Amino acid sequence: MFSFRTTPLLAQEDQVLRKGRLGLLCNQVAWHPDTGEYLFESLARRGNLVRIFTPEHALYGPMVPGVETIEVTTSIDEASLLDLDALVIELQDVGARYSNYTSLLFNLFKRLKAADAALSVFLVDRINPAGRQIEGTLGIIGLPHRHGLTLGETANLFYSELGARFPLHIIATAAEAVNRELMAWTIPPFSDFSGLFTSNFYSGQCLWMGTNVSYGHGTNRPFEQFGAPWMERLSGYLPVHGLRTWNDPGSPVAHPGLHVRWTRFEPSYGIYRDQTCFGFQLMFIPGVAYHALNHALQLLRFIHDTCPEFTDEGLGRYLEDATLLSYVEGRLDWEDTREYIKAEEQKWLRKSKKFTLYGDDPFRIK
Repeated sequence: MFSFRTTPLLAQEDQVLRKGRLGLLCNQVAWHPDTGEYLFESLARRGNLVRIFTPEHALYGPMVPGVETIEVTTSIDEASLLDLDALVIELQDVGARYSNYTSLLFNLFKRLKAADAALSVFLVDRINPAGRQIEGTLGIIGLPHRHGLTLGETANLFYSELGARFPLHIIATAAEAVNRELMAWTIPPFSDFSGLFTSNFYSGQCLWMGTNVSYGHGTNRPFEQFGAPWMERLSGYLPVHGLRTWNDPGSPVAHPGLHVRWTRFEPSYGIYRDQTCFGFQLMFIPGVAYHALNHALQLLRFIHDTCPEFTDEGLGRYLEDATLLSYVEGRLDWEDTREYIKAEEQKWLRKSKKFTLYGDDPFRIK
C-alpha cells in the first residue's frame, strides 16, 4: 500500500503512529521551525517512540532518556525492526547516489521486501538541494550520479522496482514548514555538505574520494576545491602550453559555467592533513549551466595524464561504470564518452517520470 500525503507527519491520525511502537531514522536536519524541536523530541513526548536510528557522523549519543539510539551505516539490522509497528524516516538527502542515505534506504526496502514485513513506513520528504538537474550513468541501484529526485521520490522508485508490499506513506515536502521556511542546506546533512554551492559540485567532485587527491576535506570549501602536494608541478603548466590563465579557451580545467582559481590549502584533517596542497578552487557562476560530472571526468583525465603520482584505485566504486573509468584512464576519447553519458541520461529521464510526485520532471543539460 502506497500513499502520498499533504498534511504534516504530526497531524496524521494513523493509530499505528499514535499507539504503535515507533522507530525513527533521522539525522540532525530533523529539526522543525514550527515546533522548535527535533522530530524525535516531538515523537518521544507521545510515549511510544522506542528506538532512534542515526546515520554515522550525524547525531551523537542518547537522544532521549529511555529511548534506545543505534548508529547505522548503509543498513539497519533486521532484529532491531522486528518489535516495531512503524518506522518514521526523516533525512536530508543530497541528490547524488554516492550518499549513504540513498544506500541505507535501498537496503532497508530490500530487507523489508525479503522479509515480507508489515512494518508501516512514513517518510517525511525534503526538497532536493541539487534540484531537478540530472547527470551521469545508471549505477548498481538504478540511479545516475545526480538523479534529480527527492528522497520520497527515490523511495517511490525503490518501492516499485522491488515490488514491495509493506505500507509506505510519503509526507509531501509542502506539508512541512521546514521546507517552506528553511533552505535545504541550512542545517548541513553532513559536515562536508556545508554551503550554498556544494550541491552544484558534489556529483562531480565527490569522485576525488576514489583517488589520492584531496577534495578539500578538512577545509572550509569541501567539494569546491581539490589538490595534492604533488600537484605543485602544475604551477608551470600555463606558459609551457601557451596559456595566460587557467580560464583561457583551451585550458584543460576551464568551463564556461565556472571561474577556476589556482590555489593552495592545508587540510586540518583527512588526507594530507597539515600538508600544503596545490590545486584549484571552482567558483560557480549562478544562472550558467554546469554539468559537474562531465567537468570532473575531464579534470580527472587531466590529472591522470599530467601527474605521475596520481592513483585511482578506488575510483571504480564511485563511477560504477567501466566506460567512464576507461575515459579517465586514457582508453576512450571524450566525444564517445559524452555521447554515452547523454544516452544514459535520456534513459533515466524516461524512467524517472514514473516516480516524480510534484509535477516537475528531472531534466538534463547539454
